[in-house]
Amino acid sequence: MTLPKVLMTDVIRSTKQGDSHGGAYLIDMETGVFEQVLDWNAVEIDWEGRGMGRGLRGICFVGEHIYIAASDELFVFDRNWQIVKSFKCKFLHHCHEISFDGDRCIYLSSTSFDSVLRFDVVDELFDRAWWIGVGKSGFGTRAYDPEGDEGPPKADTLHINQVFVADGAVFVSGVGMPAMLRLVGDSIEVYAKVPQTTHNCQPMGDGLIVMNSTGEDRLVIAYRRGKVMKRFAYPKYDESAMTFTGIGDDHARQGFGRGLCVDDERGLLFVGSSPGTVSAFDRSSGEMVASVNVSMDIRNAPHGLEIWPWS
Repeated sequence: MTLPKVLMTDVIRSTKQGDSHGGAYLIDMETGVFEQVLDWNAVEIDWEGRGMGRGLRGICFVGEHIYIAASDELFVFDRNWQIVKSFKCKFLHHCHEISFDGDRCIYLSSTSFDSVLRFDVVDELFDRAWWIGVGKSGFGTRAYDPEGDEGPPKADTLHINQVFVADGAVFVSGVGMPAMLRLVGDSIEVYAKVPQTTHNCQPMGDGLIVMNSTGEDRLVIAYRRGKVMKRFAYPKYDESAMTFTGIGDDHARQGFGRGLCVDDERGLLFVGSSPGTVSAFDRSSGEMVASVNVSMDIRNAPHGLEIWPWS
């Protein structure tokens, strides 16, 4: 079995202005060879708050183009890593993951606005959004026009960090949510019970879900009711081998798990963890079959992770 290449974006935490604050790496999981294809060292950056404007986030592929989200902007790259175009929306802020529906729409998580936004790649506009909240009767949603003025206030109540499209539904989860939700049309329902402090929750079929259970430093496969089926431990390194330059209050720590993609064809799970590591696990055996480190700087936190679709 030959392992694929994966594209990883990252955010460099506790970064000072003028430093590189993230980029993208194309990693050959078979050979361990990697290339930094983007260094997002721009000065037009929001320097307030944890993560926020820094680095690159969710990834998806549409036709011959690569779509990558930054904090408040969706960028379109060609395969030579030139920016073709970009799109902003006032209700897109502190974006984390994005997901393409395979047809014409990309869904984006807007963490600061407790929302999921939809972007039409044909008409090239943000055409619909859903605010998500929780009250006494449980989770609820309200649809709104992301190009209008009637959207929600900036709040970051649930810290929505994941959106994933599968089987005609949109799945949503976040650090402050004890559930993965399913959005169908303009209605929302609880799909699965998950621990808080998770990233990248997504359905796997057969009543299972997979997630980075970041709070316990593990990749987890669980049943929808919450019972854990398997746990996979991220690689850990000798502390003396890591660099700790510039550590502040930005939660830079070893074993912070974020970034996940499922390779159904090979039965593999690819997962990101700090510092700057992508690992491949065999879904059935639990064996770690490969692991590639691109940086031993503890601030280097993987974010988006997708299998590269081109040879």
